[in-house]
Amino acid sequence: MGLTFNAHAGVLLVGSYTDGASQGLYRYSFDTRSGQIDPTPLQVVKSVSPSWLVLSADQRLLFVVNETPQGHVSSFSLGTQGQIKPLNQVASRGDEPTHASLSHDQRYLFIANYAVAPVPGGSLVVIPVTRDGTLKEAVQQLRHAPSKVNPERQSGAHVHSVVLSPDGRHLYASDLGADKVFIYRYDGASPQHPLSPAIPASVALPAGSGPRHLLFDAKGRYAYLTLEMSGEVVTFEAQDGNLIERQRLPLTEQQDAAAKASGGLHLSADGRFLYVSNRGTANEIVVYAVGKDDGQLSLLQRRSVEGDHPREFALDPSGNFLLVANQKSNQIVVMRRDPRSGKLGETVQTLSQDAPSDLKFLE
Repeated sequence: MGLTFNAHAGVLLVGSYTDGASQGLYRYSFDTRSGQIDPTPLQVVKSVSPSWLVLSADQRLLFVVNETPQGHVSSFSLGTQGQIKPLNQVASRGDEPTHASLSHDQRYLFIANYAVAPVPGGSLVVIPVTRDGTLKEAVQQLRHAPSKVNPERQSGAHVHSVVLSPDGRHLYASDLGADKVFIYRYDGASPQHPLSPAIPASVALPAGSGPRHLLFDAKGRYAYLTLEMSGEVVTFEAQDGNLIERQRLPLTEQQDAAAKASGGLHLSADGRFLYVSNRGTANEIVVYAVGKDDGQLSLLQRRSVEGDHPREFALDPSGNFLLVANQKSNQIVVMRRDPRSGKLGETVQTLSQDAPSDLKFLE
């Protein structure tokens, strides 16, 4: 894409909840030398609770889920310096969408409708994307049966994330309400039914564990999953579309359920380190070394986020900083990172930002 800033400046896009003072979407300048976000936004775009951001492969398009009752999905074009221009908006055909991903051929956007209310519950929805980035009405909606293990949180399905395999052939829907990750085959040549159940059609997780976010390594050999309700991270070996559990680790040594609220997870660019957020009363980033030969995790560090409810976080393009979106304390915290050891160091900036929910860099 080629941004026209100086060599050390990047663009940071921030999505946020708009129940309070936030306007929605923010575009900031980020200095990859100092780790500083310029506190004056380059641009503010009004959008209702854009809680998850998705960039096209060429970074010329931005898609967001608008996490509200009777949810929506919005499309934007991005200029040469990341300028955000609205294109259009369609219904997500579900309540409180929380996550989305774009097919490798850029033809479909997959939406995770979480849906707080158990009836009708959450769903996976497929929305076509035109060549210019505008969205069409949904062509497919898939629902799962809830586990009902936890009466308060699992009486209905709650699809929390939808993630494609690196080869683009399978889609994985993590359903917190079902205690399963559902596996679908993707066929872009089938316009009305791009997704069909794979064999096996799902991977079962422990009862009441609440799967949240899934992440593959670059080669697609291993995958990592956060279990929100049990506060754990799972390592899988990927085999022909299936996921074989190899390891499950607690994110905290605390036994109190309030300290178990795992969230996002990201690998370093070199694949040597995995970072996982744990919210609740823990409010920390947990750092793991990734085994070169087996993909398994070993604990390196627990680092306070110095705020409340790290909804999401991101590694900057230089790999020298990690940015945390602390939703409930209304701040973005920038931490120094050592690329060699993987460990997180001093806090270099705390930026006031109302209810941040997601962070994406343009490179």
